[in-house]
Amino acid sequence: MSDVMFSLPGLLLVRACEPERIFYSLEAASHLTGVHADMLTHYCRMGLLGEARVQPDAELTFDDDALYTIRRIEHFRRHHGVNLSALPLVCAMAEALGRQAAELRFLRNR
Repeated sequence: MSDVMFSLPGLLLVRACEPERIFYSLEAASHLTGVHADMLTHYCRMGLLGEARVQPDAELTFDDDALYTIRRIEHFRRHHGVNLSALPLVCAMAEALGRQAAELRFLRNR
């Protein structure tokens, strides 16, 4: 939802609020990604989906970012043959590459 902050003829300033984050249960995330719930739990325990999900007693909920990460992990496994022991390294390298690409875009646009 947005609020009109200031208005002049031909000029309208609007403050946009961030959209509310949606969280999905383990079952819903499994259905949306096509990955078995046991495998999602294993990914969580490996630390591939963030530190908050590593603890055995942690409630496993997933947001859109986590679903994207799950799909990326499955892409690495299915299309590139990455095994479970190599996944943490490959995921860390992909995240580092993404951060570097974002920094390069920022520096180019200054």
